[in-house]
Amino acid sequence: MADLSSLLLASLNPVTRKQAEQSLHAVSAQPGFLSHLLRLVLEASQDRAVRLAGGVYLKNITKLRWEEDVQPLAEQDKVALRSELVPAMLALSSPSDKAIRAQVAESVSLIAELDFPHKWENLIDQLVASLSATDYNVNIGVLQTAHSIFRQWRAHVRSDELFTEINLVLSKFTTPFLHLFRQTATLITDPSQNPALTTPVANYALLAQAMVLLIEIFYDFTCQDLPPPIEDAHAEFFAPGTGWFPLFLNWDSPELRGDADDAAPSLPSQIKTGVLETAELYIKLYPDQLQQSSTVPSLVQAVWALVGSNKLPGVADDSLVSQSLRFISTAIRSGYYKELFSSRDTISSLVQGVVVPNVALREHDVEQFEDDPLEFIRLDLSLSSAGTDAATRRQAAADVLQALVGSGFEAETTEIVGSWIGTGLSEYESNKTENWKAKDSAHGVTSTNSLVDVVKFFSDHVFQDLQSAQGTVHPILQLTKDQLLSVLPLLVRHLRSSNYVAYTYAAITIDRILFIKQGNQLIFTQADIHDFAADLVDALLTKIESAGTAEKVAENDHLMKCVMRVIVTARQSMTPVFEQTLARLVAILGLISKNPSNPRFDQFIFESIAGLMRFVVNGSAATLPTFEQALFGPFTFILQQDIDQYVPFVFQVLAQMLELHKAEVPEQYRALLPFLLTPAIWQQKGSIPGLVKLLKAFLTRDSAQMLAAGQVASVLAVVQQRLIPSKLNDAWGFELLQSVVLNVKPDQLKQYIKAIVMTLLTRMQTSKTDKYVHLFTKFFLYCIAINVDGLSPDYIIGTVEEIQAGLWSQILINFIVPQVPKMPTKDRKLVVVGVTRLLTQSTFMTQPPSVTAWPATFGSIVKLFNEPQYLTAKTEENPEAGLTEIDFEEQTAGYQAAYSRLSASETPEADPVDYIRDPQQFLGQELVRLSKAHGPSVKTMIQAAPETEPFVQALATAGYLL
Repeated sequence: MADLSSLLLASLNPVTRKQAEQSLHAVSAQPGFLSHLLRLVLEASQDRAVRLAGGVYLKNITKLRWEEDVQPLAEQDKVALRSELVPAMLALSSPSDKAIRAQVAESVSLIAELDFPHKWENLIDQLVASLSATDYNVNIGVLQTAHSIFRQWRAHVRSDELFTEINLVLSKFTTPFLHLFRQTATLITDPSQNPALTTPVANYALLAQAMVLLIEIFYDFTCQDLPPPIEDAHAEFFAPGTGWFPLFLNWDSPELRGDADDAAPSLPSQIKTGVLETAELYIKLYPDQLQQSSTVPSLVQAVWALVGSNKLPGVADDSLVSQSLRFISTAIRSGYYKELFSSRDTISSLVQGVVVPNVALREHDVEQFEDDPLEFIRLDLSLSSAGTDAATRRQAAADVLQALVGSGFEAETTEIVGSWIGTGLSEYESNKTENWKAKDSAHGVTSTNSLVDVVKFFSDHVFQDLQSAQGTVHPILQLTKDQLLSVLPLLVRHLRSSNYVAYTYAAITIDRILFIKQGNQLIFTQADIHDFAADLVDALLTKIESAGTAEKVAENDHLMKCVMRVIVTARQSMTPVFEQTLARLVAILGLISKNPSNPRFDQFIFESIAGLMRFVVNGSAATLPTFEQALFGPFTFILQQDIDQYVPFVFQVLAQMLELHKAEVPEQYRALLPFLLTPAIWQQKGSIPGLVKLLKAFLTRDSAQMLAAGQVASVLAVVQQRLIPSKLNDAWGFELLQSVVLNVKPDQLKQYIKAIVMTLLTRMQTSKTDKYVHLFTKFFLYCIAINVDGLSPDYIIGTVEEIQAGLWSQILINFIVPQVPKMPTKDRKLVVVGVTRLLTQSTFMTQPPSVTAWPATFGSIVKLFNEPQYLTAKTEENPEAGLTEIDFEEQTAGYQAAYSRLSASETPEADPVDYIRDPQQFLGQELVRLSKAHGPSVKTMIQAAPETEPFVQALATAGYLL
């Protein structure tokens, strides 16, 4: 491990990155690696780039490999690292180590989520013991670490396990936390009390940084329930005029304000933002607490003094202003403070003093529109981290109006807003060149009010802009997010605009329109865009291609998403131009593969390729070789260069192409198989689903050839050594196993089946999970249910019995019977057919010891017939499988995602028991046949099954007399 620093440095260089990462992975398997890496990160004499890279690598190990079960990290190494992390955070308490400390804090958070409190019992004790009365550099490190652990509670669903953890933390941390909060708050609001800690300004800033974290932790502690010590101290924090939170809203510190041109929020701004986030949380969760006094009216007054009349126009205060407005919106919507907001004067003041100034575009917004259009778009479309609240000033201001309108103040609000809109539009009409901002503000407030005639507003003030020639209307006015369906043809023209924001919004709007659904059906079909789909794609690809460098081409994923949406909507309409379109997509892929930089763009370009192939080949099978000729070269390059961001997509598209071959597998695909079966290729977790899909396509079409070449044994080795032992990938292992059982003849499978079952039983014994029991049960019933010559129920049961006599009845009673009634609805037909064949076609099941499990097994299947709607086969598979799922607005994009599924490459799963149309009829017929063969003993076994009599009577009524 002596060359660890040089490997980390090499991993930062694109030329040496791949080799360095492989070497690091090999070194990381050595005992003591984690501690050695952490020591390197802490070594002040090391190159800072090496230390930061080490911190990132440590974080990635904890994120991706902490619970790896195929090549697990040594438990003693994990124990050692846990004991060293908190001291490491304290050692990194210097402000110059802030970036490195953030990486280590993330590692603490990730490990704590998995190991705290059961495997890391002393974590909170370590943190509490490290708090200092005088050293705020250390306190900031402790608080940052604590917050990284506690903040996860915000997103968790209430559960006994969660509250056990929270109560454990509160029992140890609350008292020192409150003590430090009081001390810090006192020193901030009255610096003269301890000049040693509050001077010079750098020390005072440390107190403010600590206060930001203390308020965050206060939120963490109250996000699920109100802890008694905090409830008892309610007045201390919230009392009007004297509580810490009202005091902080009115407090100011000129020396901490920062530079006027600084875009980052100042420390006072961060403190006030945290106070208002907490106050908003209390309105939502603990309104009774706030209504004990005039807390909310006093906070509203403080907010008004803070942000009214546009007192904080700077970019640095955007978060504070947005949160202030969200606080007001939440107070209005709560319904508890109607008297506070009901007067016409108050509403007028809110509109004129708060909404209008914050809806209006600032000079900064216009500059950003021109200089950094992508960031302008991102902010304009963004939601806050909570996922539902408005993030920008404009959105938050508009939300205040929506809150007023939705809380019973429609008429007053509409009248006041209407008057203001009229003024703004008149101002615009008087000088359209100079006063375009007035119209933009009117657009902003109109969309918030249901009483404004939106259609009339659109006709009078938006439609004319869309019809205008380029350059005659200011581009900010041209497009909004919510256009009516009638504008689709007009939007095509705006794709050729020279303005970045205008053509990007055109693409976003087209995408959204084409994705509109009624129920689960897309409204737009290929007929709707048949005439201009090719022009649309051409305009979009031209814009993408014109960007130049790989990074600039990939930066605007909105354009590529629109390409994808048009292709999957246009379908066969793209056939006349598919070759040119494919060539352009491949050329773009070749360019961006030199330096992958935007995961969303990558997802959408592969979706576009998969969608184009899906529909063009579906309409004309003769086009498949054209796709193969265009794609095999680039795909081979991606695999050879191991461009790990693209490899998972390549496997999925290769599988899609192979699935389109109905006859023999071409030699160019067969040549890939040895590579696909090497252990190294299975190490990247994101590749596994695509690899499984590809191998299933091979097995379906070429199992005899694979068997002859010894490749079935290699597939099973992957399943047994890498997939089944892994809690993360066991489902993919079972999926591949099922394909082997379905496609390899039972007499040829015989040489492998015993070892397979042994692997499954070993995993059940060593690391059983609920998910694994479900998969295990489904696999055995799948093997019994499918209609393959020579694969009878006794084929599987006999294999189990070879391992140990009487083992099958134990598996049946302990795992399969309890699991059958719990099976998800999509698997129930398979399960019923499997259990029916098990009960009626196995000689083992009519003999001891398995016969004793017969009644319980019959009872388990009867429970599934209580919901017969899930047991009938679908008359036709949905040909749109996956397509309505191609929407990634909620997806957190990033290359660390375990798997990026290509929806356009998905095909409907075949029903493995499609030979049975009516499972109840099948069960009745098979029971009658069994009864004839074995006489009264079958009726005796049925009668021994609990709570099955009504079902048996129903069978008799249907003509199945036993």
